Amino acid sequence: MKGKVLVAYGSINGSTAEIAERIGEVLAEEELAVDVLRAADATDLAPYGAVVGGGGLYAGHWQRDARRFARRHRKALAQRPVWLFSSGPLDPSASERDIPPAPGVRRVADRVDARGHITFGGRLEGEVKGRIARMIVNSGKGGDFRDFERISRWAAMVARDLEGPGV
Repeated sequence: MKGKVLVAYGSINGSTAEIAERIGEVLAEEELAVDVLRAADATDLAPYGAVVGGGGLYAGHWQRDARRFARRHRKALAQRPVWLFSSGPLDPSASERDIPPAPGVRRVADRVDARGHITFGGRLEGEVKGRIARMIVNSGKGGDFRDFERISRWAAMVARDLEGPGV
């Protein structure tokens, strides 16, 4: 593969950012050059031969910066290998079964011909931004449902795919 891998993410309370960082760490361990950036800060895709894009899910939609990134760069994304991830379920369901992408994320995946999408569990605990998020935490329904082993396995699969012929 030519160029670096960009891992771009949209996150409000930091959970998706930590997932993106772990994906970047695994790609680097696989000897790929990688940058992990907030989606709002990823303004030029020219240096990147592949992109992993992700966003936290809020009311069934990707976080705003992730949506804007996908819309702003849709032509450039369609010209390189792309994988997408979402984070959000506040229960163990994402580790127990494959959760299909939310409809808006499915449209992004189709438009850019993404090679894959995965949904990871989310985290919502402690001091959080947003009235609804605070209500969830205060009601005792928050927690950390991220499965970093699963995240690492998926990132390693992306790395193997990038090392394959024709990439």
